[in-house]
Amino acid sequence: MTMMKAWSWQHYGTFDGLQPVQRPVPVPGPGEVLMRIRANSLNQRDLMAARGALPRKGRPDIVPLCDGAGEIVAIGEGVSQAAVGDRVIATYFPQWIDGPLQPAHTGQTLGSDVDGLLREYAVLPKTGLLRIPAHLDFAEAATLPCAAVTAWSALFVKGALQAGETMLTLGSGGVSLFAIQLAKASGARVIVTTSNPERGERLRALGADVVIDYRNDDWPQQVRALGGADVIVENGGGGTYVKSLGAAAWHARVAIVGLITGFHDPGGSLMPILMNDLTIRAVQVGSRADTAALLAFMESHGLRPVIDSRHSFDKPRTAYERLASGEAFGKVVIEYG
Repeated sequence: MTMMKAWSWQHYGTFDGLQPVQRPVPVPGPGEVLMRIRANSLNQRDLMAARGALPRKGRPDIVPLCDGAGEIVAIGEGVSQAAVGDRVIATYFPQWIDGPLQPAHTGQTLGSDVDGLLREYAVLPKTGLLRIPAHLDFAEAATLPCAAVTAWSALFVKGALQAGETMLTLGSGGVSLFAIQLAKASGARVIVTTSNPERGERLRALGADVVIDYRNDDWPQQVRALGGADVIVENGGGGTYVKSLGAAAWHARVAIVGLITGFHDPGGSLMPILMNDLTIRAVQVGSRADTAALLAFMESHGLRPVIDSRHSFDKPRTAYERLASGEAFGKVVIEYG
């Protein structure tokens, strides 16, 4: 039996709980492919999983990470859409092909419900893979399945962003950086909040038209003075939600994508929703079709993700530590060498 190296959580609460293990190399069955993983990236949900803070806590010994890119090395019976040698990414919801998210599509999330991708090989259903755009390397492609698809869904699936409209996103996390790039490439005006002047300059270089310091309590009024935001990527949670509503233009679409400041309901949201005829939509990453649309858009516009740092598969805890530091600007990735 051929063995592979993987990393799994032996206990939660500290990054020391992530330990190397040996697992058998899986064999693809009918409708499945074997993927050799070349790179991963980390998301805030991975920090939450490490701390045992996800709504559905991971089981002991689970392999983490939902983001991964690599190449197909074997295919099972009945697979015709993929071939050995294809460079691919894993989709976030392997069973969600198209249309609205349904309960049947959930419960199989990589890295929290089932083993994730911090391992040398993984068997995935043929529906859970898509080819990587030719201009991206494995590390760049590995940043896309969670954060980039979330930004795409928030902007264009739930937000229906149009050229000439204004998009607001909060901070400089992974979803926000993708939202800036995608919205700018689509012809929208981009407003972003930050408290760091140096990051503000980097956000402008990335495509932000207006950068506002969120330490000023009147930042929603500043956005409204500019005409308000037509689409808001609300990734803050309870601590920012009401302020985001205060920055909305008439008939704005607000996409709820994150809960960084907490799960609590801040209250006080009914009046701005009613008075400004706002639409509030939840975003849970996206379908295979959404992922394919994102990949096509990035390829046609030559977009590349912002990568903060690259870490070794042999020392993945350094990647967790970098993301947890709060100092990363761009995606934190793991490469396999």
